[in-house]
Amino acid sequence: MASLNALLVAGTDTEVGKTVVTSALLAYWQRYQPAQAPAVLKPFQSGVGDRELYQRLFFPAATLDDITPQYFEAPLAPPLAATLEGRSVDLTLAWRTLEANTQQHPWVLVEGLGGLGSPVTYELTVADLAAAWHLPVVLVVPVKLGAIAQAIANVALARQHHLDLRGIILNCSIPCTDEQISQWAPQDVITNLAQIPVLGTLPYLATPESVEALAAAAAALDLEALHPLLAQAVP
Repeated sequence: MASLNALLVAGTDTEVGKTVVTSALLAYWQRYQPAQAPAVLKPFQSGVGDRELYQRLFFPAATLDDITPQYFEAPLAPPLAATLEGRSVDLTLAWRTLEANTQQHPWVLVEGLGGLGSPVTYELTVADLAAAWHLPVVLVVPVKLGAIAQAIANVALARQHHLDLRGIILNCSIPCTDEQISQWAPQDVITNLAQIPVLGTLPYLATPESVEALAAAAAALDLEALHPLLAQAVP
């Protein structure tokens, strides 16, 4: 399977900030480099949330199926949610949608589900899919107690699958003081243990649907490692 011009936004778990990071990167691009702005793809979604947000903030002309070709009602892992509906996860449809997006846009941000070890089917995890699709990865780690262990465990999983892990973004999903950030998720400790660069920390965003706030938050990150086009989009 050929490599495509895309970047997977993966996480260490559910509710760690993958959608916020993806939204921040979309906002950054649309503001500073609109001609090279990426498309967004969430290949699988269980329950209401992300695809609706992306449509409302960034792609009002797109349909929900354009953003997420496979939607399941129950907020469970896709294979479990699909089984409840008498369906199965269609990897071919997901791949073809990604391929079509890369042909129509300069590149594509792909939001993963759960953590790298979360199941996409009964046989494959997010990490397996990233390896099969040759997707470079940025790992989102929540700023909280246990952040270091979560980061190291997911980096180890990425290495086991020979993934191209470009960097780690820390995300404050709850209000955090500078002292809490330095104690719960110290960048130098994580970088030293993981041997992967930490690209910065997204602050807690009280208004996570403010495109201006999202773009400003992303502008404070060290983004050049993520994609060659990022070096051209300096504000």
